[in-house]
Amino acid sequence: MKVRIKGNTLRLRLSKSEVAKIGNEGYVEDAIRFAGDAQLKYAMKVSDIDALSATMAHCAITVHLPKALAKTWVETEQVGFEAHQPLDNGESLYILVEKDFQCLTARPNEDESDNYAHPSVEVGHKC
Repeated sequence: MKVRIKGNTLRLRLSKSEVAKIGNEGYVEDAIRFAGDAQLKYAMKVSDIDALSATMAHCAITVHLPKALAKTWVETEQVGFEAHQPLDNGESLYILVEKDFQCLTARPNEDESDNYAHPSVEVGHKC
């Protein structure tokens, strides 16, 4: 799972096996580790909620995914979904979750074997 954070934007990209794990187990997580055993965990969890949301507690970011949305996303070709979560200060957190596609050109030191085929490649387009 890849995470990208910029300001009040949180973006997650999941590989095929991670999307399958969401469908089978309802949970997937990863972490970035720092010196001194410190780490920042990031996870996605299927929850009994009505709307996509995110929380931060105990050095862990968790994106909560409604069951119905999870089922549709896992079982179809739907690429992703998004939401604006209102914050207490009147701002909002923009959350974007997507299936991770292979790049159109090879990138050194990046294993994309578990990513989804890029749509342009599937239909034979050249970029």
